[in-house]
Amino acid sequence: MNYFVTGLTGFIGQQFLESLSKRDGKIFALVRPGSVKKIEKLRFDHGLTEEQLVAVPGDLGQSLCGVNPDDLDSIDHFYHLGAIYDLTADQEQQKEANVTGTREAIALAEKLGVKCFHHISSIVAAGFFPGVFKESMFDEAVGVEQNAYFQTKHESEGLVRNECSVPWRIYRPGIVVGNSKTGWINKIDGPYYFFNLINSISELVPRWVPLPVYRGNATNIVPVDFIADALDHISHKPDLDGKCFHLTNPEPMTFGKVINNFLKAAKGPTMKLDIPAERLMDFVPAGPRMFLKNKAIVQGVKMQVLQNLKIPKEVMLTEHLNTEYDCTNTLKALEDSDISCPPLKTYARRLWNYWEQNLNPEYMKPNYLPDVVEGKNVLITGGSEGIGREVADNCAKAGAKVILVARTQEKLDVAVEEIRAAGGDAVSYSCDLSDLDALDDLAEKVLKDHGHVDILINNAGRSIRRSLKLTYERFHDFERVMQINYFSAIRLTMNLLPSMTARKSGHVVNISTIAAMSSGSPRFSSYTASKSALDAWSNTAAFEYASDNIHFTNVHMPLVRTKMIAATTQYQSVNVLTTEQAGKLVNSAMINRPAEVNTLTGTIIRLLGILAPQLNHLVFSTLYQLTDDSEAAKASAAAKPVPEDKDAIADKAMDALNRLKLDKEVLEAVDNLLRGYHT
Repeated sequence: MNYFVTGLTGFIGQQFLESLSKRDGKIFALVRPGSVKKIEKLRFDHGLTEEQLVAVPGDLGQSLCGVNPDDLDSIDHFYHLGAIYDLTADQEQQKEANVTGTREAIALAEKLGVKCFHHISSIVAAGFFPGVFKESMFDEAVGVEQNAYFQTKHESEGLVRNECSVPWRIYRPGIVVGNSKTGWINKIDGPYYFFNLINSISELVPRWVPLPVYRGNATNIVPVDFIADALDHISHKPDLDGKCFHLTNPEPMTFGKVINNFLKAAKGPTMKLDIPAERLMDFVPAGPRMFLKNKAIVQGVKMQVLQNLKIPKEVMLTEHLNTEYDCTNTLKALEDSDISCPPLKTYARRLWNYWEQNLNPEYMKPNYLPDVVEGKNVLITGGSEGIGREVADNCAKAGAKVILVARTQEKLDVAVEEIRAAGGDAVSYSCDLSDLDALDDLAEKVLKDHGHVDILINNAGRSIRRSLKLTYERFHDFERVMQINYFSAIRLTMNLLPSMTARKSGHVVNISTIAAMSSGSPRFSSYTASKSALDAWSNTAAFEYASDNIHFTNVHMPLVRTKMIAATTQYQSVNVLTTEQAGKLVNSAMINRPAEVNTLTGTIIRLLGILAPQLNHLVFSTLYQLTDDSEAAKASAAAKPVPEDKDAIADKAMDALNRLKLDKEVLEAVDNLLRGYHT
């Protein structure tokens, strides 16, 4: 026998080829001229020769699919799988592919005089029919006009029924998922749109926590290998022309049970808490209860949540399907075979594993720095030394243009020269980051010189380690720390956000501190407060700019061995991060763009404050009593600073004196209480 197949390179088509290639005869595959190489790959994958699998260049949108019938051998079976199987495609695309394509495929089949035209339709051809939709039913479909996919699949099936002059058979697959034996699938569709949400739930919620039961309507899930095997078997049986076959699961399950199967596959919590819907409101406070009763508000929230989860709203049309698909013809035709639709629970794990390893966005994200920074403009404050310089070196090696900002031009010149000598691209700008007007000028000049900034790394900061008892007359400690760590960071970010918004692209990375994850950090009140403020601001900005594709990441950095802590003798024997290790944390932030980059220590500290607040208070208050302020901090506390607004010159002299006396001891990165922790 000879076969002609449209859509062979598609999802169902590729699986169908595995079944069809086991039969004798030639397979002619309609393929767009630019996709002929896909047929070559299929030949290689299935061990077929050019004589066994023949590429036929053409297009469903052209007359007779762009094929000259005289160029083909005699065709026995014509399989029309070519279509757009996408709820989200626009109406014009659907019309051309599904309706026009079917009309031309019928015309070609008639010219070829095929023995049977096999049309692959869909259960959505029934629309939103309430009740049992039999295989013999067609005109009874309800509401197909509500979606272009529903409507065009219904119309294309109507063409076969009413206009096809050669014998025909129609097949309506259910919601098709991956291969039940291997998990293979080549696209995200149907329930796969919910896998990201399932993955997040399984990571955030302990497995033993029961979730509320959600039922939903019946959902007819079928694996692609069942579709292919059933199609192959039924299409070769005699005396079945003019019939329709529902390639569906005779025992469908509710949408809630489908999701529960995938929650189990993801090793996450499952829906076990079976509370009647009418009683759920009893657990909701009065305020939110009134909110939930407003259908318009709830629908708006629902649409926004779907958008944030990247779930097309069209996918949710299936929640309104209340149709049961009778499959009597199919079951009878398969009686003499071992082909049956397997229960989802027997292969859900395989589907999940394949998605996780091949389609999961977390796995598909770039896994090394050049993927995200090559050819990009990366601005780094405090970029002349320490963590900032390490990050600059990494980005430059990865192909980025690094824009270094710091106070001292001499240090910047050295950094730029060394980066360029290593083959990188670097420029620098000297700026006093505590001067907000200077920051405005800096942003304006950077945008003028470079057009835009792709990644902003707010790395520059100031840290003061001093007990509150030594700070009664040093209010300027809080002002100057807040000025650098908070005000300057958001001033620069705000100056760059409009250009990021215009380009619908941007990433802001804040080098925060592990101390910001705790409920407090003795002797670092000003530093922790300033970094916590920046964290909170960034988290808020992340919500507001998510739709503009702008990301914000707070890197909660542990203590790092830099020049800043070199003069502190008590840190010499402490296990702290190297700048290389710190740089890797920032690399992770740029590559994955998470809301936070945390170490295990930081996570433990956060959980301690949440789950055991009294123990947390006891530990930190005791450690505070067991440690002491540095001698430099004690000495500087005796001197009263001259108010800035009365004598700016004297204040600058005092700051200079403090820096000389304290060296870098005053600018420690992280609370001494955490100095013994490992990452």
